[in-house]
Amino acid sequence: MQKTKKRRWPVYIIVLAVLAALTLATALIVHGYTTGALALFPRRSPVFTVQELNFDVGRNRVFEESNGAIAAAGTFGIQVLNADGEETLRDTFRLYTPAITEHSGTFLAFDIGGTSLRKFTPNQVLREVSTTGQIVSATLNQNGWFTVVTQEPGAFRGTVQVYNSAGAVVYRVDLGSGFPITAKLSENNENLAILNLTNTGSRVTFYNGISEDKEDPDFWFELTDTVIFDFEFITGDEILAISTESVLRSSTTGESVELFSFRGRRLGSYALKGDFIALNLYDYGVGYSGQLITIDPEDGAIIAQSRVHREIISMSVNYGWISILQSNEITFFNELLEEYLASEETVMALATNRILVLGENAALATSDNSALIVHRLQED
Repeated sequence: MQKTKKRRWPVYIIVLAVLAALTLATALIVHGYTTGALALFPRRSPVFTVQELNFDVGRNRVFEESNGAIAAAGTFGIQVLNADGEETLRDTFRLYTPAITEHSGTFLAFDIGGTSLRKFTPNQVLREVSTTGQIVSATLNQNGWFTVVTQEPGAFRGTVQVYNSAGAVVYRVDLGSGFPITAKLSENNENLAILNLTNTGSRVTFYNGISEDKEDPDFWFELTDTVIFDFEFITGDEILAISTESVLRSSTTGESVELFSFRGRRLGSYALKGDFIALNLYDYGVGYSGQLITIDPEDGAIIAQSRVHREIISMSVNYGWISILQSNEITFFNELLEEYLASEETVMALATNRILVLGENAALATSDNSALIVHRLQED
């Protein structure tokens, strides 16, 4: 009996289909398209370039930015590079635990636990300050005035000194109770607010009219069983504060209101800078699953929210943009949390642990050994 010959054309068609699919997938990857799991329509992945900056300021480096100038503070001192990577300023001095802050084009670098402080612009050191006590924190306002919290020898829990733009001490508060963490001066140079940790929680005290000597604060507000992390002056007589449970708004008369509560969730990171508040809130007991939320500082209303499923290693807010670093991914959002730019395979970011927004199309990704500007190439 003659055997019937099996048709093989279905097999050929299947093989050709698989080869075509593989060819298409390769083309998509080569030409910058990516697809998610079960995605039917591929989206364009933006093209990124990476520019390495060479900072030589020792270990424990910290960074701040102002109008394209990037300042670094490390154990050897400070250094500023412009947008092209050219050095515009260097000052060598010892910082065992470097810290840096910026406001309105002026930088402040200091040694936490030490006594050294420098106030500088991208091109010039303006002031050198050596404190008698150990520095806890330091902040700037828009006029170049700055406050320094120190732990002085003696019986006081801490001391806050206000310096004018010329570097002269114009006001001093010695605190006999609570432990001062940070102090900030209003933009009109008139009101001083001090954040203290107490035995039962947190307290913010207000000294209104710092041209007058006074032993006691004018007003204060206190939270029990709650830690206030930080605050910012949003007007001459109002502050915005963030605690372990909520975002609060308080006036220098001591009256406070809770704008937004996130009890039942844990705070991952936050930013009070700019026209909106950004919060990364994790769900308790669910790993790093949670939400990225933007809030209106006027009334606490939610502007936008987006689910998060991985740990946010670092978050930065500036120029109306949010940038977050998650493992090897750097993502940009506007205040509506619309994802404008994303780098899913920025291998350079694998070794970084902090992100700093430089503008709409760039961010600085840093670590102890590298400083990289990640640029998005503008599309035609």
